[in-house]
Amino acid sequence: MQKLLFMTDIHLRADGKDIIGIDTVARFKEALAHAADNHADAEHLIIMGDLTHSGHVAEFEVLHDILKGVKPKVHLMLGNHDRRDHFLEVFPNKARTEEGYIQSVLDLGDTAIVMLDSLDAPPYSNHHHSGKLCQARLDWLDTTLSALKGKTILLCIHHPPFDVGFPGMDLIKLTNGADLFSRLEKHEHPIHIFAGHVHRTISGHIYGYGFTMYKSTAHQMPMVLDSDDPSISVREPGAYGIVLINGKNIIAHSEDFTLPPTPPVTGKAALPD
Repeated sequence: MQKLLFMTDIHLRADGKDIIGIDTVARFKEALAHAADNHADAEHLIIMGDLTHSGHVAEFEVLHDILKGVKPKVHLMLGNHDRRDHFLEVFPNKARTEEGYIQSVLDLGDTAIVMLDSLDAPPYSNHHHSGKLCQARLDWLDTTLSALKGKTILLCIHHPPFDVGFPGMDLIKLTNGADLFSRLEKHEHPIHIFAGHVHRTISGHIYGYGFTMYKSTAHQMPMVLDSDDPSISVREPGAYGIVLINGKNIIAHSEDFTLPPTPPVTGKAALPD
């Protein structure tokens, strides 16, 4: 059984400022330390976008320095808070498409992880927070899925390509989700979608596909289903995902790593008095 780690929306800053009282750099380091202590056998770490809070080169440099000591192989994706040009200044050797998009494949045998770049920019001066997959990125996905015939696909994208019930976040989802699903329907792969962006652990089944979304390592979306403000945040526990792959089978867990450790009590909850 293979073990993978998923983190998202780490929102690193380089200026010492916090986000609603959370030091996002310290929190990301805490997540990595927790994962190293508890999941040292994980082979890969996928970070699903919003690597930085403002897309500054200095913020990507902070990420680069932190990742130097990380044991799993790290795969980086981009979100709406990032800048592709600044990312490539600091990570020039990261896989990209011919057009320069940060999209890549991790082939694990019976399964494969396909990582998409949903950042809708440039221009960066007025780019908005919703996501988009242009024709070139969708064509790359078509070609990639054709080459992976017979495999179970873990499709990773920062922006969810569907509504999740938070009105504010639904306004800034992937704007052309229908285009994505029309491409997926052309292929016969079992596909499970992984996403971030919403800062909430959410799972379900949409248009015939299972999906899992993970919370941020830092600040979270409160459970408020009647607000159209996508910026509201709450200091709930930070989390990351643990995904277990057994052949073509996928199990997705979530770990609230900022909660204090609690020793297990054997048998007391399962057995009747």
